[in-house]
Amino acid sequence: MAVTSMANSSIRDFKKYNSMREPFLDLGVSATFLVIGGGGGGGRSNEASGCGGGGGGGYRASVVGESSGGGASAESPILLTGGTYSLTVGAGGASASDGGSSQLGSVVSIGGGGGGSTNFGPFSGGSGGGGYGAGLANTTNGATETTNQGFAGGNGAGSNTDGTNQAGGGGGGAGAVGANATASTGGNGGAGVSSSITGSSVGRAGGGGGGKRTTQTAGTATDGGGNGALGGSTPGDGTLNTGGGGGGAGTTSTSLTQGGAGGSGLVVFRVTSIANVSFSGGVTQTNSTASGVTTYTVTAAGPTDTVTIG
Repeated sequence: MAVTSMANSSIRDFKKYNSMREPFLDLGVSATFLVIGGGGGGGRSNEASGCGGGGGGGYRASVVGESSGGGASAESPILLTGGTYSLTVGAGGASASDGGSSQLGSVVSIGGGGGGSTNFGPFSGGSGGGGYGAGLANTTNGATETTNQGFAGGNGAGSNTDGTNQAGGGGGGAGAVGANATASTGGNGGAGVSSSITGSSVGRAGGGGGGKRTTQTAGTATDGGGNGALGGSTPGDGTLNTGGGGGGAGTTSTSLTQGGAGGSGLVVFRVTSIANVSFSGGVTQTNSTASGVTTYTVTAAGPTDTVTIG
């Protein structure tokens, strides 16, 4: 008798739970989010020069008290009614290439722009790639950003008479413009933006440092960006799942010298733990629940992947 009573009680509780949950989901679940595009790759060269750093991935966030990219305030949370939504984590850009865009439903963060290279770039993106530094005719300015997602890249520095004065500009970051190169230094990558959505504060989406042809100093980077190269050293890659830009190449050689790769992007969202959340097969994610709220951290998801709320 006691077992029957407990079973009936469990059924009643289950029905009660569903009767409460279904109209709640019909109204929609409020999702606090952080969506970062993949970082742009640092510029590459096949002549003696300094190349631009890759731009940080576009940065959009709705965490109260924090910021979005490009100097914007936090956005409003998005409303997810029961259904299936696009979910993508942008790949980091290869050398001199743009990063991939990241997406959570209607929220899209553009990948960072590739850094300035021999005869092409830099490219615009979430944050813009840094300019190229060589002879004056080939030296370029930094590329532009996407409004409310990041900042522009810094300008390259060139010289027709002194190769030691050739350097790439820093890639733009989500939190600051990439620094212009000078005759003595590659431009530093622009700073990213910090968020505590996953726990402790972490800076992400910094721009890559600009490369320097030879002597003195290459550009440095923070918040997931890679350092620029000096005189043939290896440029730094952006850190995985930060959207940091790759460092620009710096070389005295005429052989092809690659820039650093950008770091992959990131999607994080928080919803009430009442919501049932499921993912398609290509998604890599972890989650944790506290005080009735579950935080999902998605580190990999391809262009056809989805998340379902129901």
